Amino acid sequence: MSDTSKSPVPQLPRHRFVFLTLPNYTMLALASAIDALRMANRVSKRELYEWTLATLDGEPVPASNGLSMSPTVALDQAGPANIVFVVGGVQVEKATTAPLLAALRRLDQRHVALGSLCTGGYALAKAGLLDKYRAVIHWENMTALREEFPRVIFSDQLFAIDRDRYTCTGGIAPLDLMLHIIKQHQGRDIGPLISEQFILDRIRNDQDRQHIPLQARVGLFHENLIEAAALMEANIEEPLSLDEIAALVGVSRRQIERLFKRYVGQVPTKYYLDMRLRRARDLLLQTPMSIMQVAVACGFQSPPHFSKCYRMLYGYTPSAERSASRSQALAGLANHVAASAS
Repeated sequence: MSDTSKSPVPQLPRHRFVFLTLPNYTMLALASAIDALRMANRVSKRELYEWTLATLDGEPVPASNGLSMSPTVALDQAGPANIVFVVGGVQVEKATTAPLLAALRRLDQRHVALGSLCTGGYALAKAGLLDKYRAVIHWENMTALREEFPRVIFSDQLFAIDRDRYTCTGGIAPLDLMLHIIKQHQGRDIGPLISEQFILDRIRNDQDRQHIPLQARVGLFHENLIEAAALMEANIEEPLSLDEIAALVGVSRRQIERLFKRYVGQVPTKYYLDMRLRRARDLLLQTPMSIMQVAVACGFQSPPHFSKCYRMLYGYTPSAERSASRSQALAGLANHVAASAS
């Protein structure tokens, strides 16, 4: 039964976002998100999006680089929004205060969709607003947050959209999230126009993963595991057998298997295969190499075997993904030519 005590969010004439900045937030993450919205307005020649910068009390807060952005308003005076994004950065635990948690819970009670950039997901998780949701956070915080918030389904994706939650990692990944949201709202043709303005060669999607250094995942005290992974990364085109890796590391095959299962959550052969497929995807989308050449460069003996493994990981074949990527680029070029001619 639904909670009829919640007040519905007013319908808005255009998409409106509020960015709630926490002390020491990451400015790059915020700027990446806002500029995507700004560029959507510019290339469409319409006011598709508007946004407001907010802090909990309305006073500007410093970013992690020492700068601050203004004007800002108090969160409770920011007005209605389709999504409120919590923008975090360093020392997010200190910034996650009791008043902040209460404010976020009030937004949830009003059925406001909630999102996060960089470490802002910590505040949502602390408020209990990510329980049983798929969510992402910057890889540096992943291990600790999985321990602290076991009810949250953390993923190593760049961003995740799960029902009314929009979580994103840091860096420039918020640009990819916003382009994905814009495409959902406005259709696929606008994405290439925006990426062209940003000199962005590829729009990443929710299947793209954070590259999490193994040392960050398992710590610095598992030298055999780290050495095994380094051997895998250095031997993509001509993969080593697990027995060969174990011999080079100086341990048994069974020890290697135990280390990967315990600290990585995968058998070593699956970890190695996924590594090769990630490399293949980069080559597929960023080089003119043929699918056969990509397959050989990543250690696959035949295109059919490569295609089968690729589809199992990404949900579509290499040829289908490359075709979709080229179609997106051609759509952007056609729109650019049409816009120039008008």
